Amino acid sequence: MRVLLADDQKLVRTGFRLILSVEPDIEVVGEAADGRQAVEQAARLQPDLVLMDVQMPVLDGIAATREITAAGRTKVVILTTFDRDDYLFDALDAGASGFMLKNADAEALVAGLRQVHEGYSLLAPEVTRRVIESRLGSATGGADRSAPGGGSGDPEGDPDPRLEVLTAREREVAVQVARGLSNAEIAAELFVSEATVKTHVSNCLSKLDLRDRVQLVALAYESGLIRAGEG
Repeated sequence: MRVLLADDQKLVRTGFRLILSVEPDIEVVGEAADGRQAVEQAARLQPDLVLMDVQMPVLDGIAATREITAAGRTKVVILTTFDRDDYLFDALDAGASGFMLKNADAEALVAGLRQVHEGYSLLAPEVTRRVIESRLGSATGGADRSAPGGGSGDPEGDPDPRLEVLTAREREVAVQVARGLSNAEIAAELFVSEATVKTHVSNCLSKLDLRDRVQLVALAYESGLIRAGEG
């Protein structure tokens, strides 16, 4: 796995490089101190993955992510400092494959990058839920979406037409994904095989024309399939 590090703090980049350099299957191929450098180096080096900070000079991480993902096969994992980056929901539209907390331990960092490299989305549930609920609150003018009828897909309100293409079981699986559960955890929860869960998740993504699990989580909240505060 060839990784590009993008962070305006040299000490942070050095720390990540030291952590990743001891892994036999990971190579840090470059570093970028701002978003523009990240875009340019991604184009030149063609890494498999960019570990991207959000708040950087010249070009912020979200704008850089949009350019990188639009240009080719390189995936992007956004770095966030949970307490500050409430606007990271925009990174979903920019094409990010997931979020990683800056205070994550070394083992979680390495495991997360491998997960994305293998084709999965990296969801830190506490970050994703906070970002989505913050976005939903802004979109509804602060309305309480946890109350009955608060979401457009609420069973006591009007069903979201986007969900009509899903079977009842696929909706169940989508709810569990939005709760932050892995395929193995969903399989145990619903008493089915992990292969069956993978099929249902794949069907959800295909039917709803979504790129990955991150977008499925976003849609589950937006449609009211799962309410703010659940999970």
